[in-house]
Amino acid sequence: MRSRLIWLVAMLALALPACASLGALAPVVQMPRIEVAEGRQAEIRLVAPTLQRPLGGASVRLWARVQNPNPFGLTLSAVDGLLFLEGRQTAGVDFPLGLPLAAVGDTVIPLDIGISFADVPGMADVLRQALDGSPIGYRLDGSMRVDAGVLGQPSFGPTTLLQDTLHVRR
Repeated sequence: MRSRLIWLVAMLALALPACASLGALAPVVQMPRIEVAEGRQAEIRLVAPTLQRPLGGASVRLWARVQNPNPFGLTLSAVDGLLFLEGRQTAGVDFPLGLPLAAVGDTVIPLDIGISFADVPGMADVLRQALDGSPIGYRLDGSMRVDAGVLGQPSFGPTTLLQDTLHVRR
């Protein structure tokens, strides 16, 4: 019995440092790829003034295809960044996602962003384009975090995550 206990303690002593070093494997985790989802149109919808948005605002929906290039599953924990419309910084974004991604899998997700016109001076040109029904160029710059279990929780970016045009939804 005593020899089993000694053997168990010896195995634990060897295993614990090995487990602690697994976090060093985080560099083997590849960044998920994110791109504009085919067949899904990004859209902007004008929102009437409310108590929270006295000057009104807009609601933007972007569609993203997220691909996991890794041979193991992971969770896309968050996407943080900035939305630009026609080259103007328009809104900060912070998506706590918790989106599971299968090994070498992909999925399409909506990213909904609210914009208050009170927070964005100089949006007259973008508003005019929206009212005319013209497409509006957008860019989402940011970083993403993943949870890869024992391989760690690496962050990737900043980088341009998505870039395309929005169309007015009426």
